[in-house]
Amino acid sequence: MSAVTQTQPMRVWKMNGAGNAFAIFDARATPFGPRTEQIREIARLFNADQVIAIERDAEKDAFMRIWNADGTEVSACGNATRCVGHLILGETGKQMATIRTEADTLRASRADGGLVTVDMGSPLMGWEDIPLAEKMDVRGVDVKIGPMDAPYLSRPAVVSMGNPHAVFFVEDVEAYDIPALGPLVEWHPLFPEGTNVGFAQVIDRGTIRLRVWERGAGLTKACGTGACAALVCAARAKKTARKADLILDGGTLTIEWRESDDHVLMTGPVELERQLQIDL
Repeated sequence: MSAVTQTQPMRVWKMNGAGNAFAIFDARATPFGPRTEQIREIARLFNADQVIAIERDAEKDAFMRIWNADGTEVSACGNATRCVGHLILGETGKQMATIRTEADTLRASRADGGLVTVDMGSPLMGWEDIPLAEKMDVRGVDVKIGPMDAPYLSRPAVVSMGNPHAVFFVEDVEAYDIPALGPLVEWHPLFPEGTNVGFAQVIDRGTIRLRVWERGAGLTKACGTGACAALVCAARAKKTARKADLILDGGTLTIEWRESDDHVLMTGPVELERQLQIDL
């Protein structure tokens, strides 16, 4: 870690949200400006899907900066917001923590059973908001994987939850080699900023089995924005109700897309694996 040119000790939490793994750096007192290769090394050392920095914010409880494991900075991460919210709620004793990201200001609160809820705001459904390279019906875009005349994956629904998502609805999510298929869609020409790729199996109107290939991170045990995107796309297509349990490899997230204000609420577990101080 000595490659990061800091000399002061910094607090770091290793946490996960439903298995989605994070290295969270407390940058409120000590600046934290790692280079791309340093983020990659941190992610490797901590076995983290994302690296997070909690920074001071003049108006909110904190600003959250997010890097994927490949070193790219991104605008949103739902499970990381729940983990950072858990830390801030514990520090302040507040009922709600407001966390600003590059995408939006999000609000985290306690839920029953030690769970944490984050209000992810409204999904973005305009083709230019996702963004797509050209105007297209976002309920099923022109992406096909496999033979042109008989593709085994085609026409994913797309939505942005502060980051882009393409969701394929499949009969059996376990039947697909996601590490092989995910990269084919992640940087498809239709997605100029890349995309997260969800494989969603609707079990019933209140349950979805989901696996996600995350842009810049690969196959992860959970993806919070991916779960929100899958529920929104499923409810929009009348495949499910507007509230459902999303079963991911690392745990279950409950997603509700409220009709009253169009906001998406995500509720699920967080785990603090360890806390340490390191010299940067």
